[in-house]
Amino acid sequence: MAPPLEISIPTTILSSGPRGKPFTLYNITLRLPLRTFVVQKRYSDFCTLDSSLHSLVHDSPPAPLPGKSWFKSTASSPQLTEERRAGLETYLRSIAEGPDRRWRETSIWRSFLSLPSNSGAGSASSAKGALVAANQRGVNSGQAAGDPQVWLDLYREVKGCLHDARLSLGRRDGAVKATEQYEAGVEAKKCLVKAGGLLRDLEKGLGIIEENERRGVEGASVGKGELRRRKDLLGSVRTEREGLEKLSVSLAVKGQGGGNGSVSASAQDKTALLGSSSTRTGGRVLGGPVPETAKTRELDNEGVLQLQKQMMEDQDMDLEELAKVIRRQKEMGLAIHGELELQKEMLDRMDQDVDRVSGKINVAKKRVNKIS
Repeated sequence: MAPPLEISIPTTILSSGPRGKPFTLYNITLRLPLRTFVVQKRYSDFCTLDSSLHSLVHDSPPAPLPGKSWFKSTASSPQLTEERRAGLETYLRSIAEGPDRRWRETSIWRSFLSLPSNSGAGSASSAKGALVAANQRGVNSGQAAGDPQVWLDLYREVKGCLHDARLSLGRRDGAVKATEQYEAGVEAKKCLVKAGGLLRDLEKGLGIIEENERRGVEGASVGKGELRRRKDLLGSVRTEREGLEKLSVSLAVKGQGGGNGSVSASAQDKTALLGSSSTRTGGRVLGGPVPETAKTRELDNEGVLQLQKQMMEDQDMDLEELAKVIRRQKEMGLAIHGELELQKEMLDRMDQDVDRVSGKINVAKKRVNKIS
C-alpha cells in the first residue's frame, strides 16, 4: 500500500487580478514518496472543490470549509488570512488522511492538487510533471522554489536537462545525415533553454531561502553550511550550462562551415530541411530585417519564443541588479555627504574655539604687559 499523501499550507502570498484587485493565494505543499511540489489556489477554488465533492459523493467532507467573510478581506487582514489558512489546511488533511477514501478517490480531488490520474500517491514521473508545471507559472515559480525540498527537486530537474542536452550534442556530432544532425541540435537547444528557465527559478528560490535563514524562519531555513553548498551547486550547474551552450554554438558553426567533420547533406535532406529553391531564397528572418543567429538557427518557433522570454528575463534580472548597485551608490553618497557635513561642523566649532582661545591669550598678554 502506498504511503499517505503529506499535505500542508505553510505560507500565503498576495497577488492581484487583471483589474488590480488584490487576492490571497494559498501555497499548498504536497510531499510524495519521491517528489515535492507546490500548488497555488484561491479561496474560490476551494469553494468550487467543496461543492463538486459534495455533489459527487452526496456527503460533506470530514472537516468543514472555512466560512466566507462578508465584511473583511484577507488582502487587508493578516489575522483573517492566518485563520483561513489553518482552516483550509485542516480541510485538506481531513480528506487526505481520513479513513474514508470516497472524497480523495475522485478525479476532482486529484485534478485540484495536480495529482496523477491513477492514484493519490502517484508515480515519480507524474509528480515530476506536476512539479515542473507548478514552477512554470511566471512570477510564482521562484516562490515555489523557496521551499528547500522543492529547490532540490528543481536542481535534479536541471541536471537531467543538462544531461539530455549533452547526449543530444553527442548524437549531433556523430550524425551521418543532416536531418539527424538538425533534430539532435534542436533537442539540445530545447533542453538548454528549459535549463535556463529552471536556473532562474533556482536563483530566486535560493534568495528566498537565504532571506528565511537570515530571519530565522522555522521550517524554511537550511543552515549556513547547507546554504553555501547550494550556492556552490548552483554555480556549478550554471557553469555547466554555459559550457554546453558554447559547445552547441561551436558545433553549429562547424556544421555550417563545411570543414573537417562536417556532414555532407544530400539533395533530399536539403529539400526536407530548407524546401525547394523556387520557394525559398534565404534563411528564416526574425523580426523583419533581423537575420538568424547561431542560437536561433536550430530552434523551432516555440523554441525561439522561449529563448526570447529567457533573454528578456535575464535582462530584467540585470536591470534589477543594476538598480540595486545604483541604490547602494546613492546610499553611500548620502552617507558621505552626511559625514562631510559633520566634519564641516566640527571644523567650524574648532575655528570658533581657536578664535576664543586666541582672544583670551591676547587679553592675558595685555595684563602681563600692564604688570610688567
